[in-house]
Amino acid sequence: MQNKIKVVIIGPSEKFLSGVSYFTLRLSNALSDITDVNTILFRKMLPKRLFPGWRRVGKNLTTQNFDKKVGVFEILDWYNPITWIRAFRIAKKADVIVFQWWTSSVAHMYLALGVLNFRRRPITIEFHEVVDPLESSILPIRVYSKVMGKLIRRLATRYVVHSNADRELISKNYGIEKRKIEVIPHGIYDHYKNIERTIAKTTVGIQEDFAILFFGLLRPYKGVKYLIKAFESLPEDVIKKSRLLIVGETWEDKESKELVKESKYSNKINVVDRYVSDDEVSLYFSASDVLVIPYTRASQSGVAHIGMAFGMPIIASEVGGLKESLGKYEGTVFVHPESAEDITNALRYVFDERGESEAPDELRWAEIAKKWFELVNLVRE
Repeated sequence: MQNKIKVVIIGPSEKFLSGVSYFTLRLSNALSDITDVNTILFRKMLPKRLFPGWRRVGKNLTTQNFDKKVGVFEILDWYNPITWIRAFRIAKKADVIVFQWWTSSVAHMYLALGVLNFRRRPITIEFHEVVDPLESSILPIRVYSKVMGKLIRRLATRYVVHSNADRELISKNYGIEKRKIEVIPHGIYDHYKNIERTIAKTTVGIQEDFAILFFGLLRPYKGVKYLIKAFESLPEDVIKKSRLLIVGETWEDKESKELVKESKYSNKINVVDRYVSDDEVSLYFSASDVLVIPYTRASQSGVAHIGMAFGMPIIASEVGGLKESLGKYEGTVFVHPESAEDITNALRYVFDERGESEAPDELRWAEIAKKWFELVNLVRE
């Protein structure tokens, strides 16, 4: 009997909870159904106070767990080279090593692991973000990211993105040959409980018939200000039956919070300014009648993959990877980026034509795992 391929995945733990934390867990679990998987997690990343969401670091916000088949090692520390060596002792037993890439704050650890990999075990980098907007706006971090990123990319033999749009961006920005970049879709986040809508609305205190949801970190490129303006432009008869929910931790986007305060409909807008737990995610998505993703740019959106799992209508900007990930989802209404007018029209359409849709089968994690397994076999050869 042929031995199973051994895969090591390296990414963030739930201590620094984010979409990439969930992705690392879901990919590890899905792959463990068909091969051997060890997952190495970051225990301490940035000095805590440098992380915009530092107040929630370490809080128990998720009920998700790694499958018992996955070997889990939460050992990597931002500042401790000894932990990097410990991590490599685990990684060196793998046939393929996978780096989850989303921020340059982990670059020096990845570089250390790559340098220690003197036997040249195949390394694959999975890009969740091409360039982080906050990092690119700060000159020292931008330079550091560019230099370190270039060094790390030289250590990899393959790269993974979630859309053809990102494949083009990665190839252009980083000078990587397209033939080395694989496109594997982002799996749907179907692990949240779907609660009966009237019960969910009552629980979160929504009396209106039409609940409009924005969910996720508040950052300028998320385009929340366009959603607020669009909401204000709805006809009076629709406004009376509507409530806008803005649920997510504020990072750089202070402007949107000010717009809410100044809005003539501020009494119809709820802002939940924090990173919510899994149970609350279930409540807010179950209580909402439409999800709006008004991004001005996007590599991908884990939030969209929650919305698809709930089968809800989704209004999304036609940008980047969103066009591909949501293009096959029948519940999607695309709008032009930075167009409040388009969002208003889309909201009026959904208000009249609400319905449920099924997420495409190709976004189920079992299918994602098959694509990864094919890539792992290819990389190992």
